[in-house]
Amino acid sequence: MASHSRPDPVTLDVIDLIGDVVARYHAEYEQAAAQHSLTGAQAKLLGLLTLEPTPMRRIARKLKCEPSNVTGIVDRLEQRGLVERRADPNDRRVKIAAATDEGVRTICRLRDSLDFAREPLAGLTEGERETLRYLLRRMLGETPPGEDPAGPAA
Repeated sequence: MASHSRPDPVTLDVIDLIGDVVARYHAEYEQAAAQHSLTGAQAKLLGLLTLEPTPMRRIARKLKCEPSNVTGIVDRLEQRGLVERRADPNDRRVKIAAATDEGVRTICRLRDSLDFAREPLAGLTEGERETLRYLLRRMLGETPPGEDPAGPAA
């Protein structure tokens, strides 16, 4: 039987701090979404669609939910004129959801209203923000294109 050693105090502190950051972000994101008459799930989906039109099944995978839930969210956003459905030009059986111009404007206003990260990040130097970005990407197992695997320059 393998024994698991307890994480060191710094690791425990980092875990708690990450939890605090995530909780604070979610609370503010939900509040900002509500100010735009959106649920958090609707805002997340709309945010994804402002990056690129996306097949419904891929949206479900990204949001880690059932495709039927995505259909309901897209229905409500479509009724408000924030999203539209299109047939995939490569496979007409596949439905793609895309943000409308109003959907893009709405998510931009929502993101602009998020103060959570803006103020604390403004207190960091550009180099510190780059280091933080690099470390977060590394924690997620991402290797950003064109970024030095040794990390940002000091």
